[in-house]
Amino acid sequence: MPSSSRARLFIPRLRQTICAMLLSKEYVNYLSRELAKKLVSGEFIETKEMPVLTEKIHSALFDELSLEDRINDEVRVILEAYSEDMRRTGANYQEMFRKVKSELVRKYKAVL
Repeated sequence: MPSSSRARLFIPRLRQTICAMLLSKEYVNYLSRELAKKLVSGEFIETKEMPVLTEKIHSALFDELSLEDRINDEVRVILEAYSEDMRRTGANYQEMFRKVKSELVRKYKAVL
C-alpha cells in the first residue's frame, strides 16, 4: 500500500475541481463510484467492501459540497434578524452578506 503522502497529493486536486462547479446529486453519486474505483485500482486504498467505501466517499463529498449552502443559509438567518436595523441604516444587503459569510467561513475554518 502506498504512503499516505501520495493520497494527500491526490485529494486536494480533486477538491479544486469539484468546488469550481455546481454538481447534481446524480453526478456526485457517479464521482463517488469512480473515485472509489480509482483509489482501489491505484492501490491508495484496500477494501473488500466496495459499496461501503463508495457510500463513505459519497457522504464526504456531499458534506463538503453542501458546506457553502449551509453557510449561506446561516448568513440569511443572521441578516434576517438584523433586517430592521439594516433597513434603518441603509446597509447594503450584498455587502453585509459577504462580510457575515467571511466571518462564518473563518469561524468554521472552511475552505470555499
